[in-house]
Amino acid sequence: MLEQDYLMRIFLQFAEILRRSWFKARDEHDPKAAADMLENAVGDAVDIDGTLLSLAPESMAGILQVSGTDPRVTEYVARSLMLASAYLREAGEDAVADLRLEQARALADAYGLELPDDPAEMAGLLDDAPEP
Repeated sequence: MLEQDYLMRIFLQFAEILRRSWFKARDEHDPKAAADMLENAVGDAVDIDGTLLSLAPESMAGILQVSGTDPRVTEYVARSLMLASAYLREAGEDAVADLRLEQARALADAYGLELPDDPAEMAGLLDDAPEP
């Protein structure tokens, strides 16, 4: 029961962060801040310090696999990293955007997840989201 409560809390937090990041990028025209929000959510979800996001893609996937992170959480992590990649590219931070995309793809490969080919499609999924 505690595990289900934990997972539900994580999923609800991710949904809220996804929504807030979309509005930050679109309404406030601040894609860098939107990416930062997503990256912070990733760190909170996996409960690993900030060095996780600086790791090579395969290393990140390996750390999450041995850390016992629930596979259902890693899907949200991968999707958040992919969306952060789109926002970072929009903000002109191409090198970090490339790293986030590679990290998302490495997680997808390690956990058998399906992600869109184009990171911009992740942001498009939220285009019809209702305003807060």
